[in-house]
Amino acid sequence: MLKKYNESERQMSRRLYALVLLTLVAACGRGGGVGESPDGLDNACTILSQRPGYLRAFQATERKWGVPVHVQMATIYQESKFDSDARTPFRYTLGVIPMGRISSAYGYSQALDGTWEEYVEERGQHRARRDNIRDATDFMGWYMVGTRDRLGIPLHDARNQYLAYHEGRTGYKRGTYNGKPWLVGVASKVADRAETYRRQLRSCS
Repeated sequence: MLKKYNESERQMSRRLYALVLLTLVAACGRGGGVGESPDGLDNACTILSQRPGYLRAFQATERKWGVPVHVQMATIYQESKFDSDARTPFRYTLGVIPMGRISSAYGYSQALDGTWEEYVEERGQHRARRDNIRDATDFMGWYMVGTRDRLGIPLHDARNQYLAYHEGRTGYKRGTYNGKPWLVGVASKVADRAETYRRQLRSCS
């Protein structure tokens, strides 16, 4: 009886070890993602005090691409609320049957599969991940510089950069956002948040 009990205990220990190992492997494979949003999203200094790695990523992107830190932060707030695993909601038919997600947007920057693949190929960033803050901000810098070069939208213009980011450059050029009053309102909020973050960042220790 004791022998059977010891064998059962050993099996349980092996299962527990395997579960812990799988959890660690999954965590390592996240590519730098930290999951849920930090607290205090209305204050740039509070965000950065909790996630110092964010600031390093934002500054690296600003140096490389010229996109101001506050514009990056306001865009990420609107797209994902700083949640590395953010995805669009599911679509349902008959109100109950899931039919897939609204779009393939994923990660901090909510980059679509196709646009992300274009970035990866053009930049040679084959290990880049959308749930990694450095990769996500680098993608954002790449995209916004392309928008500036093709549409003439300054990198500090958070409102119009966001509209082009959301609608795509072709959509922006066609003025598709004009038929979406809600989106125009959101873009104005992005601009307001960018300005708020800009002022707050000046006082961060």
